[in-house]
Amino acid sequence: MGMSRDSDVVELSGSPIFAYGDKVRSRKHVRNDGTFPGKEIGEVLVQKGDVGYVASIGTFLQQFYIYGIDFYERGYMVGMKGRELESVEEDDDADVVGEETP
Repeated sequence: MGMSRDSDVVELSGSPIFAYGDKVRSRKHVRNDGTFPGKEIGEVLVQKGDVGYVASIGTFLQQFYIYGIDFYERGYMVGMKGRELESVEEDDDADVVGEETP
């Protein structure tokens, strides 16, 4: 059978992992499966490590949460599952506040 390995997982019985506005990082490369307009099928839409913000939270097949991630540096939004994302703590940023170089 062509059932996916997580076909018996129903995430919707719990709350979404991420919230609107959360800063997240992609844990994998995401290729166009044909649902993204204006890009070739198989074209990489998101690189592993790309950072974006949660702009929408929807559901898929009444089973999974799908997070619309605004990858602002790429200029578009991509729908991703929670397990494809990790949270980015704001203090991960390289900008160090309050330190001046002489």
